[in-house]
Amino acid sequence: MAAEPEIFELSNGRITAKIASWGATITSLLNPDAQGDLADVVLGFDTLEPYLKGMAPYFGCIVGRVANRIKSGKFGLDGVEYSLPINNGPNSLHGGLKGFDKVVWDVVERKDGECPSITFQYDSKDGEEGYPGDVTVRATYSLPEATTLRLDMEAIPANKATPISLAQHTYWNLAGHNSGNILDHLIQIWGKHITPVDENTIPTGEIMPVQGTPFDFTTEQKIGARINDVPGGYDHNYVLDSGDEKNGLKHAAKLKDTSSSRTLDLWTDAPGMQFYTANYVNGITGKGRAVYGKHAGVFLETQGFPNAINQPNFPSVVVQPGAKYKHTMLYEFSA
Repeated sequence: MAAEPEIFELSNGRITAKIASWGATITSLLNPDAQGDLADVVLGFDTLEPYLKGMAPYFGCIVGRVANRIKSGKFGLDGVEYSLPINNGPNSLHGGLKGFDKVVWDVVERKDGECPSITFQYDSKDGEEGYPGDVTVRATYSLPEATTLRLDMEAIPANKATPISLAQHTYWNLAGHNSGNILDHLIQIWGKHITPVDENTIPTGEIMPVQGTPFDFTTEQKIGARINDVPGGYDHNYVLDSGDEKNGLKHAAKLKDTSSSRTLDLWTDAPGMQFYTANYVNGITGKGRAVYGKHAGVFLETQGFPNAINQPNFPSVVVQPGAKYKHTMLYEFSA
C-alpha cells in the first residue's frame, strides 16, 4: 500500500521545485529573473487537496500509461483487441479515468548534496485502465546544475507487450503563475512538421510541413501573434526533427518571457512535443488565490506521437516485456 501523498522539495540554492508523490506532480518551481527576483513559474495549487479532488486539468503531473489521445479508446496488439475508458470526447486521454496522474507514487530514493534528486516509482497492474501487462514505472527529478531541472522517466513491462508513452504535463508561465496570459511569451520550436488532427483532435496520419502556416515557430515568434488563425488555439504535436543535439538530447523548444527575461530551453529524446496554450483553462483558482484563465500557461509536453498505437507510420510506442522505455527531459533556465 502506497503511503499518504506528500509534497517534497528539491533545491540547490538557485531553483527550488516542489514535487508531490500524487502523480509525481511538480506543484511549484521558483526561478530567478535577471535581477535575481524569484517567481513561481508553474500553474498549480498550494495544497494537495485540489489535486486529489480532480480539480486540476493535469497541472504538473506525469501522465500515462499512454499520454495524449487514443482514437475511440481502442487498439489491437499481438492479436488482442483492447478497449480503454473514454474520457475525452470519443477518445481515451492520458491513460484513462485513473491514469498515472491520479495515483500515489512511492519514493524509492532521495539524494541531497551537489545534485539533489528524488525518484518516484509506480507499479501499474495488468488490466489497469484497460492496458495489458504489469509495468514498473520510475521518474527521477534532479537538479544537475544551478539552473537546470532534469526528469528521467523509465518503464519496464514485466509480462506482456504494451504501449507506453509517458509525458510531463506542467503548465509554464515564466512571468509568474499569477501574471495573466502567455500570449506575449516568445517561443521557438525545433520542429518543421506537425501531425495535423481531425475534428476529434486525433492525428490524421499525415506529417504536415509548418512553413507558411500559423504553426511555424522555426524562428522565434510571439505565441499570440497568429493564435487566432488556429481554431481553438494551439494543441498540436510537433515532430522534433531539426534541433541541435547534446548528450543524446535534442533541442525541442525555447520559451521566453520578455518582461522578466526568464528563458526556458527544453531538451529531450522524445520524437514529438505537444504545444498547448491552455485553451480550456477557465477560471480555476490556484496558488495564492490567483485565478487561471484561458491561455494562463503553456505546456511543452515531449511525447510519443498521439494515437501512435493506431498509426503504423508513426514511431512505435510498443514496449516488449523486459525491454526498457526511456524518456528524458532537460529544462534549462536562464535570464
